[in-house]
Amino acid sequence: MNHHKIAVLIPCYNESKTIYKVVSDFKKELPEADIYVYDNNSTDGTADIAVKAGAILRNEYRQGKGNVIRSMFRDIEADCYLMIDGDDTYPAENARDMVELVLSGKADMVIGDRLSSTYFMENKRPFHNTGNRLVRFLINHLFHSKVNDIMTGYRAFSQVFVKSFPILSHGFEIETEMTIHALDKNFLIREIPVGYRDRPEGSHSKLNTIPDGIKVLRTIFTLFKEYKPFVFFSLISALLWMVSLIMFLPVLAEYFKTGLVPRFPTLIVSGVIAMFATLLWICGVILDVVIKKHRQLYELYINVLIKK
Repeated sequence: MNHHKIAVLIPCYNESKTIYKVVSDFKKELPEADIYVYDNNSTDGTADIAVKAGAILRNEYRQGKGNVIRSMFRDIEADCYLMIDGDDTYPAENARDMVELVLSGKADMVIGDRLSSTYFMENKRPFHNTGNRLVRFLINHLFHSKVNDIMTGYRAFSQVFVKSFPILSHGFEIETEMTIHALDKNFLIREIPVGYRDRPEGSHSKLNTIPDGIKVLRTIFTLFKEYKPFVFFSLISALLWMVSLIMFLPVLAEYFKTGLVPRFPTLIVSGVIAMFATLLWICGVILDVVIKKHRQLYELYINVLIKK
């Protein structure tokens, strides 16, 4: 009989109201799992409560959820990793199903889908609802996917995904980065609808809607440029070509009509814009070749990682 090692990962910052229940719930659902709480400079006693609940305590002194998950993925060895927030907004009852999908090889990343369940009824922050819909729309259209919940903090991962995921984010944009990375590298993604409950009274969200929302949108923009450079630079090139043509066509029409070109400055500016448009398109072509070569090297790295 195979004995798989399961690690439950709980990033925490000032979650003293809920962390004991979260650890206890997941110990009940996954008694064979090691439960790690990574405390991110909490000042309310979260770390002590986590230890009392039976968790393995680690500390991450660089502030931000992305920094915490980077350390988790780097430090811990397991066959399956289950990531859950410490705010008691996700039910532990789905944990076994999510883990089994990974251990059976049916998924590299299992997403706990809140948005197809109770999220929009339970969540009391309307801007968060709008933000989740906007992020889902952008990623599904830019990366041609059908992921329902991009920003959920409830996920299960295979060892291959965890050990080959280069984390660049520092904060709450980490979930967006995970999703885009999995889509771009063709990892097997599964979604399971999970219930969602709003934070209990006295527990406060660390997410700043506007600043963190801007960071997420910036991450999408940056990763779209990095993962799909040909499309990105071609769109900008096409826009500049349109501007160039709008400026050039009246000059051309006047030349055919009178044989004169009285607006040389307009013609020159039009030509310069067309030149920039062409250069951007060429940049997109070159970077697309680089990205394809990077994907080939990544696949070779994955093959080596699997054989270890």
